[in-house]
Amino acid sequence: MNQTLAAALLAALPFVAHAEPYRIDHMDPPLWWTGMHNSKLQLMVHGPRIADLEPALAYPGVRIASVSRVANKNYLFIDLEIAPDAAPGKMDLTFKHGNQDVHYSYQLLARARDSAQRIGFSSADAIYEVMPDRYANGNPANDNAAGMADRVNRADGSGRHGGDIKGIADHLDYIAGMGYTQIWPTPLLESNMPDGSYHGYATTDHYRIDPRYGSNEEYRGFVAQARARGLGVIQDVVLNHIGSKHWWMQDMPAPDWLTYQGKYVPTEHHRVALQDPYASDEDKRNFTEGWFVQGMPDLNQANPYVATYLIQNDIWWIEYAGLSGLRVDTYGYSNNDFLSRWSGSVMAEYPKLNLVGEEWSPLIPVVAHWQEGKQNFNGYVSHMPSMMDFPLTDTLRRALSAADGEQYSLTSLYETLSQDYLYPNPGNLVLFEGNHDVSRIYSELNADDALFRMAMAFVATAPRIPQFYAGTEIQMTSTTKGRDDASYRHDFPGGWSGDAVNAFTGAGLSAQQLAAQAYVKKLLNWRKGAAVIHHGKMMHYGPEQNTYVYFRYDGAKKVMVAFNKNKTDTVLKTARFHEMLDGVRSGVDVATGRRVSLDGEVTLPARSALILEIE
Repeated sequence: MNQTLAAALLAALPFVAHAEPYRIDHMDPPLWWTGMHNSKLQLMVHGPRIADLEPALAYPGVRIASVSRVANKNYLFIDLEIAPDAAPGKMDLTFKHGNQDVHYSYQLLARARDSAQRIGFSSADAIYEVMPDRYANGNPANDNAAGMADRVNRADGSGRHGGDIKGIADHLDYIAGMGYTQIWPTPLLESNMPDGSYHGYATTDHYRIDPRYGSNEEYRGFVAQARARGLGVIQDVVLNHIGSKHWWMQDMPAPDWLTYQGKYVPTEHHRVALQDPYASDEDKRNFTEGWFVQGMPDLNQANPYVATYLIQNDIWWIEYAGLSGLRVDTYGYSNNDFLSRWSGSVMAEYPKLNLVGEEWSPLIPVVAHWQEGKQNFNGYVSHMPSMMDFPLTDTLRRALSAADGEQYSLTSLYETLSQDYLYPNPGNLVLFEGNHDVSRIYSELNADDALFRMAMAFVATAPRIPQFYAGTEIQMTSTTKGRDDASYRHDFPGGWSGDAVNAFTGAGLSAQQLAAQAYVKKLLNWRKGAAVIHHGKMMHYGPEQNTYVYFRYDGAKKVMVAFNKNKTDTVLKTARFHEMLDGVRSGVDVATGRRVSLDGEVTLPARSALILEIE
């Protein structure tokens, strides 16, 4: 090639690259609403050299308050101010640079009527947790999707099995019929990870439902179908981290978008360090900034753009899908100042909503730290209404599985509940018998049907919001030694064409499984109408003779709950319970409908939970 010509071509290359047309690859949030409590909206605009352009907008009631640029010139942050009287419609956002411009039609929707006053889940509810990939495959056509690396392989315990949104929607009548009133699916957002993507806790796009589950519109339709059957939907969100294949990772907005400047530093999980008066700053930092695994980069919510993005994202899904609450994964691992702002911002938009955080600790003070109203010595202020009650769940599983004479017993349950004064609002905590991260409770209780029924009765009647894991109702099993996620997350039988056992219809279940399913159904459907269990007070009596008795009561009703862990019938004198039973002669067994005498004494059947409506 002629040297002069070659030099001319090389000299032209930068010009050619610079002359590439501008475009917008991402605009987040993709749409918004008028009439929101917070009049401000921050748009993240992403596209080649988009920061070269100057945005402009002419729309009544909406103005550009500020424009911010960050280290990466492929990003632009636009702060909008939306007046209370702004009308819904399409806004023409114009981006200009010299004689070049890019137009983007941005939609403002009308906020749904009474959206801000939506009622969240409460102690009147019973939550049903499902792993969508493992529940039911309603649409086999979406098992694999173009551009998605992780392919369906039902034989692999850590692979995708094909369950989806339609699979849950197809069985809403079963869920409602069982007596559950809220559904908590584990994360449904896109998780385009090369393996292990089925669990969903490694998000790769915050505004897209994973196509192997369905579409955004299908998700919104599912929530509406659930609502029509009296079921709310709680979305599982992850604030702490993303998946390593998130589109941000291909073009990082700023050097401090991730913790430790994007370097993998594992967390050592020193969760007590945040309240420890002797803790080192290094331990505190490592807990909130350390990564779980290299495939889950830890987000730096101290970066204000990261913080705003996450806050707006969760508000967007509540509004878009019509949710009744959020469950927040690995709650305490995020930046503390951010968590205070996040919880406050969401609750400001939805004052009657409920949010529940995961703080996996058996220590009551560690969990109580995060609940709204707690006066913390370190000055942390929370607006988080609810937390998962790991301490009481841990005690329940240990107390029932322990042999007589071991450290844990029914007294452990009594003593754990006696510490409710450490919580600002113990009745709003979520008590669960199990979830996708722990062994199945039936296996943990040594496959003992009697102990299983005692556990179900306690979760359903304790002063908490009860949560049950899909499959518990049919006594699904798992390993109990070590961590074995695959065994905790077996497919729900009947969710796939050709399954030999179908728990939705009862076909192929053993007589004991059918009886367990019927017991849970009876218990939860009774609970739906038992206002005294939802909001009543509690009085309990210290365990004696390996029995434990408590009452739920209000001005109109009383319910007596009695546990007998002995292998023989046990007789209790009712005089001890005179504060609750004065003048009472009998009660009606919720499970059987039979009348039980309380005149002087009560006989508790061996290895049983007795729930009596006091007459």
